[in-house]
Amino acid sequence: MFTLMAEAVDWIEHAKRFTEKTDLVRMNHVCDLLGHPEHAFRSIHVAGTNGKGSTANYIKNILQEAGLKVGLFTSPYVLRINERIIINDDQITDVAFIHYANILKTMWDQIYQEMNDSITFFEILTLMAFLYFRDQSVDYAVIEVGIGGLLDATNVIIPEVSCITNISFDHMKQLGNTLESIASNKLGIVKRGVPLITAEENPDLIKQFAEVAQQHLSLFIRIDNSQIVNVEVGEMTAFMYKDRQYLSRLTGIHQVKNAALAIEAIRVLQKMQKINIEERNIYDGIYRTIWPGRFEIFEHRIILDGGHNPGAIETVKSAIQTIYPAKHVKCLFAMMKDKDYETALAKLEEFVDELHLTQIDYYRCTEAVVLYDASHHPHKFYHENASEAFNELRNLRSNEILLVSGSLYLISEIRKIIMNK
Repeated sequence: MFTLMAEAVDWIEHAKRFTEKTDLVRMNHVCDLLGHPEHAFRSIHVAGTNGKGSTANYIKNILQEAGLKVGLFTSPYVLRINERIIINDDQITDVAFIHYANILKTMWDQIYQEMNDSITFFEILTLMAFLYFRDQSVDYAVIEVGIGGLLDATNVIIPEVSCITNISFDHMKQLGNTLESIASNKLGIVKRGVPLITAEENPDLIKQFAEVAQQHLSLFIRIDNSQIVNVEVGEMTAFMYKDRQYLSRLTGIHQVKNAALAIEAIRVLQKMQKINIEERNIYDGIYRTIWPGRFEIFEHRIILDGGHNPGAIETVKSAIQTIYPAKHVKCLFAMMKDKDYETALAKLEEFVDELHLTQIDYYRCTEAVVLYDASHHPHKFYHENASEAFNELRNLRSNEILLVSGSLYLISEIRKIIMNK
């Protein structure tokens, strides 16, 4: 039995990360043994390559502004694992975390004996969220997909609405090497009769979305970008959507699309008479949303963004060129070994003036010298200690900005330095 938070976290962190999956039999079996906690509350499912967390937070905050008790399950975390499981504004407590870890450790042992198989890291956390949301009697839970959709542990829920933000290249080993195969996997979250909403823009993929929705007799809604106007991007983002004005503390045109997706999800719930909500709740929910480590600005010139795939870095490029035109861009970058760091580096090299490659003390992290050798930037440097590199680089001249990017694990380390100061 775990008695300390560190013991519970250590067990979960060392659980198997991935297993070969062809179905959700193991996950459904565990849910059955636990009394199907995933059916005890209404849910909203959010998938996509980038922007899932922001969209999920927008939805959560709008529902919360309407007076509902709302659970939120997201990944990964920036500072504490508790961040992954939230009700309204409160993270799961250490006491509750330990309690559910003990329940799931017993379940892990049982499954291993019965099936000669083990519950994975992500399945443990997903089940913990389900149990916690059930026991706390939430009105809604906003559930972010981990990887893909079809075989993701979260895909045992039957949501009120399914959202897919966009499709880009990431997790190709699990999802395939084409946008169509990645989309097909993510479209695995679509359930019969459950509305599907997306901010995806690729016409070929939109056709694929529409076909899947039709097969499932599901209402299909795509965000109409022509109805997003008067966008002003700075350290905050102002925009109009369908003739209504909104203000977001999340920065970038991509956040406007995420917000519009969240608004449409709420509108669908309204039309289905699932919620009673006022326009002010939507405005306030959008405004109150913050999301650490996602184009998060400190001291006006230090940007932390955990984008870890080419699509995310393209989004960062657009935001920086909009907010900081003509600034000298320094970038401190680290990325995990299982990510496409060569393509990510090529994207960064299109707009950063100095590229500082680093590493963190984590077994999945690519060594700084490997990143250095893979880069073709004319002004590249490598640092074996990320914290020391950041403290050196943060002393900026008036025409300089510092972007810290490539991994939320790096962001976590650097954010602690900033917050402690």
